Amino acid sequence: MIKSLAGTVLVAAAATSLVAAPANASTAASTSVAATASKAAITARPQLIRTNASFGRCRNTCRVEVRIRNVSRKNLFDVKLNVRLTVNGRRAGTCYDYVGGIRARKVRHASCTVRTSTLNRLYNRYLDGYTGFRYRANTSVAYRYYR
Repeated sequence: MIKSLAGTVLVAAAATSLVAAPANASTAASTSVAATASKAAITARPQLIRTNASFGRCRNTCRVEVRIRNVSRKNLFDVKLNVRLTVNGRRAGTCYDYVGGIRARKVRHASCTVRTSTLNRLYNRYLDGYTGFRYRANTSVAYRYYR
């Protein structure tokens, strides 16, 4: 049996299903919401990976390097990396990379480069002295494994 996990998506789905029912809903509706929430809680299993992001050169293009460590005893395959870059709290761009498979208890490195006009504009404003240049990357790793 093949399972697929993307931790942030499953956890967000569980949170929205709990909020969906109004306060004056009937007991049947609240029971179905509780059943959906418990079903979502079952699918939001512990993550099998740990990530550590670092930056290469980050000016008008940013290179984001991520170390992905498989902490489980299961072989992962179809591993994908998504990176969302923000500068001064504003979205500056995204990039993705296909990592492939990660054997049990092993490490793979992935990297991608963000090149957008928004990032270029934010860096030019920094060079002109109008703003700072505080960058941050949010990473999301999706993977599949055999159970």
